[in-house]
Amino acid sequence: MHYVIFSALYRPSIGGVENFTEHIARELAAAGHRVTVVTSNVAGVDDVERDGGVTVVRLPCHDLLGGRLPLPRRNARFRQLWQQLEQLPCDGVLVNTRFYPHSVQGARYARSKGLTPVVLDHGSAYLTLGNPMLDTAIKLYEHAITAVIKATRPACYGVSQKSCAWLRTFGIEARGVIPNAIDADAFRDTTSTRDFRHDCAARPEQLLVAFVGRLVPEKGVSQLVEAARMLHEQQVDCMIALAGDGPLRGELERIAPPNVRLLGPLDKADVAALLLQADLLCLPSRSEGFGAVLLEAAACETPAAVTAVGVAPELITDDTLGMLLPTDDAAAIAEALSHAARHRAATHVQGTKVCDKVRTEYSWQAAAHSAEQALRRAVASVPPRSQR
Repeated sequence: MHYVIFSALYRPSIGGVENFTEHIARELAAAGHRVTVVTSNVAGVDDVERDGGVTVVRLPCHDLLGGRLPLPRRNARFRQLWQQLEQLPCDGVLVNTRFYPHSVQGARYARSKGLTPVVLDHGSAYLTLGNPMLDTAIKLYEHAITAVIKATRPACYGVSQKSCAWLRTFGIEARGVIPNAIDADAFRDTTSTRDFRHDCAARPEQLLVAFVGRLVPEKGVSQLVEAARMLHEQQVDCMIALAGDGPLRGELERIAPPNVRLLGPLDKADVAALLLQADLLCLPSRSEGFGAVLLEAAACETPAAVTAVGVAPELITDDTLGMLLPTDDAAAIAEALSHAARHRAATHVQGTKVCDKVRTEYSWQAAAHSAEQALRRAVASVPPRSQR
């Protein structure tokens, strides 16, 4: 088979969707299929790259929102590359996310090939920038672009049950889940030698809590810092390490209590080291399409205290696997972290159990199998040309 995957963002960009696309493409190629990834040339690198069984085609684009919203740049090179794509044999088209004009291109490309596009949603709430006017505009934009994609009659899936439920906001009933995944051993093997307990001045007996993500309002990081202030006042023995960057960084540095350390952005090796050394991951997000860092933490036998977003309710099905926060407010976060500090042995057992679950249920091979099954079902759902 020859499968084409449309993903507006792809390496060298770094992010959850980029990581997902790369691993699914590699797994499908390892299974003997030809795979072409079509993306946007945000970084200005080679526009055609061949890596084993995966061909990457990067279309010219205009960069908006710092490269987070690439728009097609329909110049001569774009037309040349698109013509080459039109000539490719194609047995299935997977489109990652509904949010981009690039996704519309992918859905229409599938229809031009006589195929039903498989559109995979990675979200579970509206994107927010903390500005009411901008947030309203983004909400209207998402509904508008989703309506355009719906016109292509796609088969829609979510990366989690939360994503599937979120699609109903747009009048879409998901066909199922194509989950995110992790190679647990490979992730642990990437770890650096950095000593985060030393960097955070965390004593061996002190609960070390990690946060990994963008420092933006929807991640709940401000509430986490407020919870840390409560714990400091209550003399609960814990240290909270914030790994990431974003628009809230300056404010958080200004208000952080003594039991919070801002580490800035970390590379993959340092993230692995932090999660291996931490006792607990705290992710009080308002929205996560999946929450890949939960799998990364689990791979390191580090349980999570997390709101019921993304994959969390499917991963943490009972309190032996972690803690689901009842709300994202500071008091609920503080109570969960205080409980973990008082029950270190039970927290360690949670980490062991959730690691076992991730190894068996969230492998890249299983995720790629789900993607291929969705692509095959989409082909089977297309009527013969004589019946169209």
